[in-house]
Amino acid sequence: MRVLAVIPARYASVRLPAKPLADIHGKPMIQWVYERAKASRAVDRVVVATDDERIASAVKKFGGEAILTDRAIPSGTDRVAAVADQIDADVYVNIQGDEPLMATEAITAAVELVTSKRFIMGTAMTPMRDPEDLSNAAVVKTFADKDDRAIYFSRHPIPYSRGEAPKTVVPAGAASPFACRRHVGLYTYTKECLFRIRSLPQSAWEKGEMLEQLRAMQDGIAIGIKEVDFLSIGVDTPEELEKVRKILDQRAP
Repeated sequence: MRVLAVIPARYASVRLPAKPLADIHGKPMIQWVYERAKASRAVDRVVVATDDERIASAVKKFGGEAILTDRAIPSGTDRVAAVADQIDADVYVNIQGDEPLMATEAITAAVELVTSKRFIMGTAMTPMRDPEDLSNAAVVKTFADKDDRAIYFSRHPIPYSRGEAPKTVVPAGAASPFACRRHVGLYTYTKECLFRIRSLPQSAWEKGEMLEQLRAMQDGIAIGIKEVDFLSIGVDTPEELEKVRKILDQRAP
């Protein structure tokens, strides 16, 4: 199967303008994400889908491939579909451009959920490490059933235990059926699934939570999900950007 990874990258960002070009140890953030995607054994080709020539130029400067897409496209999934109109593949991978710590194992796991034909859409989750993330609406929470099917995605801690206050929801790894997982900014789809999602109007769940995967879920698409243990940080603020810089400082030889 041909697997194409697409990294949607918009220039505009309310909390962190020009986010894909933010410098992290001498490289733009989009380059870190691109290199993680290229390192995955499950991916055949990587393309950045952007709405701005400045991002396209930066990608080409480090030797990557970029495609300019319409600025009016409403979500990352829709931007991946715009690339699918031009580049044919069997499986498409949507890797959010603000995940510079993305693990290749997460990419591989999400791809295999679809290439195995268990699901037509896949994603990944990771243990919730920081208790403060439980109340952070920027951190998306999720959980799954025994068959690796995602039950829901929310900015609120889920699943919720009636007998516990929200602040005491147990992080993943603890012996609790109410352990909370952090969703990773990554999706995989068959071509048919991708085009089906694009054809749908934005759903009530999607608009309410501002989470694009809920459009698919509300239409009845089962989303496969695998847990991969790595430190996932989606960069949305200057504080998160600085946190990533410090983590990569610690990893440097």
